[in-house]
Amino acid sequence: MLARPLRRFLTATALGVLFCGLLGTPQATPAAASPGVAASPAVTVPPAGSHGFPFLAAAEDLGSFGYTESEYFFSGTATSYAKSGLWTPDGRWNVRASGTAAYKSRLLVRRPADPAKFNGTVVVEWLNVSGQLDLSPDYWFERDELLRQGYAWVGVSAQAVGVNGGLGEIKGLKGWDPARYGSLVHPGDAFAYDIFSRAGQALRSPDGPDPLGGLPVRTLLADGESQSAGFMTTYVNAVQPVSRVYDGFMVHSNSAVAAPISGVLGDTLLMPNPSRIRTDLPVPTFVVLTETDVPGAATARQPDTDSVVHWELAGTAHGDQWAFDLGESTVRKSAGQAAPSPDCAAGSAPFNDGPGHWAMNAALRHLAGWARGGARPPSGRPLSTVLRDPATGLATGGVRLPDVTVPTRTLTGLRDTTGSGVFCGLYGARDPWNGDADAWDRHHDGDPSDPSFPVTAEPVLSRLYPTHADYVGKVSTAAQASVDAGYLLPEDATAIVAAARDSGIGG
Repeated sequence: MLARPLRRFLTATALGVLFCGLLGTPQATPAAASPGVAASPAVTVPPAGSHGFPFLAAAEDLGSFGYTESEYFFSGTATSYAKSGLWTPDGRWNVRASGTAAYKSRLLVRRPADPAKFNGTVVVEWLNVSGQLDLSPDYWFERDELLRQGYAWVGVSAQAVGVNGGLGEIKGLKGWDPARYGSLVHPGDAFAYDIFSRAGQALRSPDGPDPLGGLPVRTLLADGESQSAGFMTTYVNAVQPVSRVYDGFMVHSNSAVAAPISGVLGDTLLMPNPSRIRTDLPVPTFVVLTETDVPGAATARQPDTDSVVHWELAGTAHGDQWAFDLGESTVRKSAGQAAPSPDCAAGSAPFNDGPGHWAMNAALRHLAGWARGGARPPSGRPLSTVLRDPATGLATGGVRLPDVTVPTRTLTGLRDTTGSGVFCGLYGARDPWNGDADAWDRHHDGDPSDPSFPVTAEPVLSRLYPTHADYVGKVSTAAQASVDAGYLLPEDATAIVAAARDSGIGG
C-alpha cells in the first residue's frame, strides 16, 4: 500500500520545527577570539525566585525513585565558531574560533540521592526549544532506564530562546522568573555549542559547588532530540574534535541537514545536504530515527561503522503518547496554559502509543556500554514509510518490536494534520482495530490503518489471535526475539509480556 502524501506531515514541516528554536535568537557582536583552554565555568546556586522551583522541575515525586533534583548556574566566557575550509556531506568539518562573549546559563540536575546507586554515567541533554521554551523530550523517552539504572541526568539551557525568550508567551527563563533567572546571560546561538561544552566541563571539574554532589563521573553522554539533534549533529562533526568533552552522543530524530554553526536560521541553506555523521571520532554516536523522521532524514543514511550506528524504529513517532503523558504535568507545572500544545483537530486519530520508549531505553544502555569500550550496538534495517503492509497499515523494515511484530492496532509516525496545529504532525497516530468503528475510519488520509485506495478493512483481532494464550505466546516469543537481537531490554520485555497477559486480547 502506498500512503498518499496529501495533507500528511511533510519534510518541510519537519525541518521548520527542527530549526524553529533559532527564531528570535539575538546575535551578540563577538569579540576577538582568544586562544588557549578556557577556565572551568564558575558554578553557583540560583536564588529561590518567585516560583520557588526551577523551570521544568519534575511534577512526579523523584524521591520515590531515590532521586533528587537541583539547579545550578554556570558562567564564564564562551567561544563562537566559524567554518574553516570546505564542509562536505561526510561530516568531517573543521572550525576556527570566531569570537568570545560572556554567558551565564543553567543546569537542571537529577541524580541518585544515594551515591552507591550512581552508575557512573551522566546523560547531558541539550534542552529542546522548538516550543519556544525549555523542554526535555529525551528525558521522558528514556526516563525508565535513567531512574532504574542509576544514571544522573542534566538538562542544559544551551540556546538563547530558552534563556531570553522567543515567539512564545513565556519570554524564556528570564521572563518566567526574573527574580531567579534575571542574572542569566545568553549572547546568541553562535555560542550555544561552546556553552554546551562548558556545561560538560562544569560537571567534570566545577569551579564552585559540585552539581553532582561529589558523584564520580565515569562517562559523560551528550543527548539531543529533534531540533536539539540538529545542533547535536553539528556538535559531533565540528565541535567535539575541538572540545573533546563528551564520551558519546545520542542523536535522536535529526534531519538530513544539520543546524548551522553560526546559529543563524538562514544559514541552514549553507549547510551540507545531506549532513552525515563523521566516522573518524574516537567516541561513538548513536542515531535513532522514528517513522516521522525518516522521510526528512533518509538522504543522510550512511553505513554503520565502529563509531556510528543507526536505528530506524517501525511504529514510532517523533513525539508520542508516552512522552506526552510523562511530560505534560511537568511542563504545565512551570508553564501553565502557556505550555506548547499538539493542538490536533477534534475527532482525529489519537497519538501514536508505540514502542519508541522501549527502543530508547535499549539505545541508551547500548551507548553507555559502548562509550566505556564495550560492544558496538547491533545495526538496524532501513525503514520504509512509503511501502506499508496493506493488511495492517504498518511501515515495512526498520527495528521491529512486539508492538509491530504482534500488532493489535495500526501505529504510524505520520498523520493527517488538516485543521491542526504545527506540532500535531509530530505525534503520529494510532488506530485501534475495531471494525472501522472510529470517526476517522473513512479510508482516506485521516485513516491511519487505510489512508489510500483500495479500501481495506481493519484486521480482526479474534482471527489473528484465536485465543488469549495464543496472543500472549506470540508476544512472549516476539519479545524474546527482540531481546536476543539487542533491540529490547529484558526488563522491558517482561513488562510487555505482563501487559499482554493482563489484556483481553485473543479469542
